[in-house]
Amino acid sequence: MSASPPSLSSLPSVPSVPEAPDSNKRLAALAIGALGIVYGDIGTSPLYALRECFTGEHGVAPTHDNVLGVLSLIFWALIMVVSVKYLVFVMRADNRGEGGILALMALAMQRKRGEEVKVRPVVITFGLFGAALLYGDGLITPAISVLSAVEGLSVATPMFEAYIRPLTILVLVGLFLIQRHGTAGIGAIFGPFMLLWFLSLAALGVHGMVTYPAVLGALSPLNGVHFFVANKGHGFLALGGVFLVVTGGEALYADMGHFGAKPIKLAWFGVVLPSLMLNYMGQGALLLREPSAARNPFFLLAPDWALYPLVALSTGAAVIAAQALISGAFSITQQAIQLGYTPRLEVVHTSAEERGQIYLPGINLALFVGVILTVLGFKSSTNLAAAYGIAVSTAMSITTVLAYVVARERWNVSRAVALPVASIFAIMDLSFFSANAVKIAAGGWFPLLLALVVFTLMTTWKRGRDILAQRLRSSSIPLTQLLESFGDHPPVRVSGTAIFMTGNPEGTPPALLHNLKHNKVLHEQVMLLTIASEDVPHVPGEERVEVIRLEAGFVRVISRHGFMENPSIPEILKRAREKGLQFNLMGTSFFLGRETLIPSKKPGMAMWREALFAWMSRNARSATSYFRIPPNRVVELGAQVEL
Repeated sequence: MSASPPSLSSLPSVPSVPEAPDSNKRLAALAIGALGIVYGDIGTSPLYALRECFTGEHGVAPTHDNVLGVLSLIFWALIMVVSVKYLVFVMRADNRGEGGILALMALAMQRKRGEEVKVRPVVITFGLFGAALLYGDGLITPAISVLSAVEGLSVATPMFEAYIRPLTILVLVGLFLIQRHGTAGIGAIFGPFMLLWFLSLAALGVHGMVTYPAVLGALSPLNGVHFFVANKGHGFLALGGVFLVVTGGEALYADMGHFGAKPIKLAWFGVVLPSLMLNYMGQGALLLREPSAARNPFFLLAPDWALYPLVALSTGAAVIAAQALISGAFSITQQAIQLGYTPRLEVVHTSAEERGQIYLPGINLALFVGVILTVLGFKSSTNLAAAYGIAVSTAMSITTVLAYVVARERWNVSRAVALPVASIFAIMDLSFFSANAVKIAAGGWFPLLLALVVFTLMTTWKRGRDILAQRLRSSSIPLTQLLESFGDHPPVRVSGTAIFMTGNPEGTPPALLHNLKHNKVLHEQVMLLTIASEDVPHVPGEERVEVIRLEAGFVRVISRHGFMENPSIPEILKRAREKGLQFNLMGTSFFLGRETLIPSKKPGMAMWREALFAWMSRNARSATSYFRIPPNRVVELGAQVEL
């Protein structure tokens, strides 16, 4: 008899912080740390969000009713999108503690052990395109955050106007230069600095509200309803500006693995949400008194003596927000590599203690060039705001779809429960998406084009690897057939161990066949090593390596790694030795296949995609350096393969 579907309250949730005598202190420390990593993006939205609601391309006039209506929409957007959708529902969908759209995609594709794995092209497409959209966010967020902060100087005096872009570029250059050194040291001050930032936001808000307490009436949802009734279609388009207040919502879910759900929720409800709302209310009170302040209500809210310190504080907060997006791009690229959607790239671990502290030089350079070109091309935060939102609203819509799939197929939640909840979120997502869709011509095409390019690269790589594996498999022979042939014509055996890396745990590695064909010898011990990436973030150490002893001195070693881990040959061999496999590393040779790919008209991919895949393969990091194989022990055997 099957179990009844679980209720929403019984769905799996992220493990809480372990109980300990000092658990409260640890929880508080994690919550402060989350302020610096998780909430940098959404925490800098007050710099530009309310301004764009009134001065943007689809802004409304800063009248009394419009100000109260926009503030009401901002408040309820923060409550419904961040507090309810992400913190209450989406964060339950943890992939062994990890979050983010690729982790969610992997979770949606998992099956219970023993069940047939069904590849769902729609789920894969949604997940990959959602991940690709986050690269667009990774370009725009650093640019718009730092630009908005530096633009505060022009509030003090117009003479700074000509220096805004040069100063912004200088700050961004410094930010990208420090990436190679890691963020472990400066990361320790991110949390306390952002705590100061949020307290400053709250203080500024209170300062504005005391002069116009009636602004608190904006908390009523009726003001939002009246806003839509009065402004009709124009009011709906203003949602594109309102959406800017929740653009960091995806970060809450993506960074769940770093802190856990409980500290993130504590930071949100205890510090971030109250500080943001106080500041938005303070800006609104200023606009009710002085509608002309709509040109930059955040900085005009500050007293004259606090303007320059506020610019410095805002710039620091913007840098932290940018850092969070850069680190997020590193993390999602690492996941894509392990899941097989991106070529091998250089991954540098910048901390011996924190495995999540990584640096990818290639991605860092690409982001740096992209962000600088974005600043030079869009020139102001107002122009960037026109491009901002479309990518994030699309990614949020995809998250809703994938979360529904997980609820139905992984948790067996009934359609009667899952569908209404998902529909509510989908209506919100699609409303914001529709309001942002009109921005496409004004710059919204930029993140969409970037996402399309990244999506094409990822799908081409995955498809190309599948075709290549199929071609190699068709030219190979089963290992059992090779071993049977040794009975009639045994090869010459030489001392030592030969390790052949293979992606097919059943067939014979092409490099092994080439070695037998050309060298006509076989080592006394032959290790067939397969490195498999699982659709979970981490694989426990005791489950990571499996040793299967075959006949004729052959041993199959299968190493399993999660998509948040980088496999290392020395570590794999160490675990294999612990399982009883005997070999002398100095007497061991690694045989790797190096395929020269030739585009052809065979069934597979279009010629241009085959040429793109061949180019990506040539520029991928070598297996020797990526898997940390001792370079003086490697033998490469080449072959030409028609795609």
